Amino acid sequence: MKRDDPRKLIESYKRRQQTLPFIIWGLALILVIVGIIILVVWLVNPSQPKFSLFASATPTTTATLTPTDIPPTATFTMTSTVTETATVTVTPTRSGPIEYSVVDGDTCFDISATFDVDLMVLLAINNFETGTCPIKPGDTIIIPAPNQELPTATQWPTNLPRGSKLTYVVQFGDSLALIADKFLSTVEDIMEINNLENSNQIFAGQVLEVRVNLVTPIPTLPATITPTP
Repeated sequence: MKRDDPRKLIESYKRRQQTLPFIIWGLALILVIVGIIILVVWLVNPSQPKFSLFASATPTTTATLTPTDIPPTATFTMTSTVTETATVTVTPTRSGPIEYSVVDGDTCFDISATFDVDLMVLLAINNFETGTCPIKPGDTIIIPAPNQELPTATQWPTNLPRGSKLTYVVQFGDSLALIADKFLSTVEDIMEINNLENSNQIFAGQVLEVRVNLVTPIPTLPATITPTP
């Protein structure tokens, strides 16, 4: 029996080894294409039975309730009627004097009646002479506080030692100079002990402390008569 040439056998084996990978890859490609075709057909046709590699869950029977038509029940809604309560506007009571601009036709009597203040206090606080009312449209006058009265003059004891303090209620028409002359004091001393910054800013009814007999009164010389030759 004739034996094959070893070299031919080796070459034949090499050729098979070289063609084997192409065959394997060709079969794998064919399987992938077939799998893609099957997957596409399964997805496109939903009537096809679904399959899974894993065990499927046991289907649970779900009871379906059949709706029953129930006639609506009439509901009565009671609407409450809101009654508006009138708002009472409270006018604040004045606590001090105010300024008022005189208009045409005003009189001191009418103004005192309108603001419910005493006529004499109105005249005194504006330094009007008793029985006169020199106002004209556009003037600004002071309306006294409600129930304000004319201040009572402070009684001055005549035998107080020098530097004694007394309480003085400012009168209408008073000034610090007049008060200082009356009690033999000084304007500067009254301003200092009462912490006043302006000697002209005092008002009727203001309470001041005054130290009396600080200065010596100047005697008033009698008038001399010169005879005419």
